[in-house]
Amino acid sequence: MSQPLRLGIAGLGTVGIGVVRIIRQHAAMLKARTGREIVISAVCARDPDKDRGVSLSSYAWETDATALATRDDVDVFVELIGGHEGIAKDAVEAALAAGKDVVTANKALLAIHGQALAEAAEAAGRALRYEAAVAGGIPVIKALTEGLAGNDITRVVGVMNGSCNYILTRMESAGLSYEEVFAEADGLGYLEADPQLDVGGIDAAHKLAILSSIAFGTRVDFDGIALEGIDRVSIEDIHAAADMDYKIKLLGVAQKTGRGLEQRMQPCLVPDTSPLGQLDGGTNMVLLEGDAVGQIVLRGPGAGEGPTASAVLADICDIARGLRGPVFGVPADTLTASVPASAQLPAPYYLRMSLEDKPGALARIAKVLGEAGVSIDRMRQYGHEDTSAPVLIVTHKTTPAALNEALGAMEGTGVLSGTPVALRIEDV
Repeated sequence: MSQPLRLGIAGLGTVGIGVVRIIRQHAAMLKARTGREIVISAVCARDPDKDRGVSLSSYAWETDATALATRDDVDVFVELIGGHEGIAKDAVEAALAAGKDVVTANKALLAIHGQALAEAAEAAGRALRYEAAVAGGIPVIKALTEGLAGNDITRVVGVMNGSCNYILTRMESAGLSYEEVFAEADGLGYLEADPQLDVGGIDAAHKLAILSSIAFGTRVDFDGIALEGIDRVSIEDIHAAADMDYKIKLLGVAQKTGRGLEQRMQPCLVPDTSPLGQLDGGTNMVLLEGDAVGQIVLRGPGAGEGPTASAVLADICDIARGLRGPVFGVPADTLTASVPASAQLPAPYYLRMSLEDKPGALARIAKVLGEAGVSIDRMRQYGHEDTSAPVLIVTHKTTPAALNEALGAMEGTGVLSGTPVALRIEDV
């Protein structure tokens, strides 16, 4: 009879307690599905006496995660601490060095140190699994490494931060400003202790870096992602986009181009009839495009106790079944350094600006766009506001360089009231 698979769980927050609950509630089912009993040998947290809603008295306790990672009665070290430096990194490295398999939900750790950790795991012949690190309960890692293994992946697109999607959809549905919804989300506990990780796009960019590495066989390159958060998206942009049949989403995009690997995390407009355009609240969605399969859409909860713990258990079950494989889909020593795209692919853009009430003001803006090689697809002018008038322009496909040239030249026209807003329109 197979020996039990013994776990050491470091981090007993929402996700850690979720893992404990699933193992207790579904012990028989997990054994039937994997052929092995899955048990918890020991746990680790700073405060053993804290009430976590679940009795943990039957497990051995450690207050040092590295000590937990190297215990003789632990086969799999489950890291749910978080953070890309310090104890989480030290404990994962210690576990691999001690011959343990590792399951983690730590996107930042993998986005920053993924290459080194993958090399260490593969050299030791151990598993390093991380389904819970990207998109919560959505099995996107498995989809890329297993289900789509026969595809040449051409593009990865997704909404990967539920807090940002909540803010943007709440702004639209309630007609509230960014500042008002930000305060609301923070009060509800939807944002990280450092909110910039969410609204600045950093959390989502960590996830995109991981997916991009798997999809394109490159080393994880978080620093290669063009990054922009949602803090400059106004309620005026939300309303204007809706008036032109678009929704605004914080969108992660990674794609191969003739000029290199394009990776960006930025607010974009998407058609309101598209799957991404219809995504509301804190839900995540990832679109994967391959040469054989075409486009597939994965949608589900991107965070929370149950969904994230579910992803952790998926990895634990694979290890219990004896499944092994390269960390990022191909051997770590064959991953190539990504060549960042020298320029983004052309795309249409949404422009919002306020023009002073002067004769020929709109003609001057059109002239500047034309001289930069940016053509107008459609345009709308709204009612006057005191001495200015809001104007919306959707361009035909153009390059960011041409658009930036036009925006720079607009400053010298003398007809702008305020700074124009430019958002990319993504074809999804």
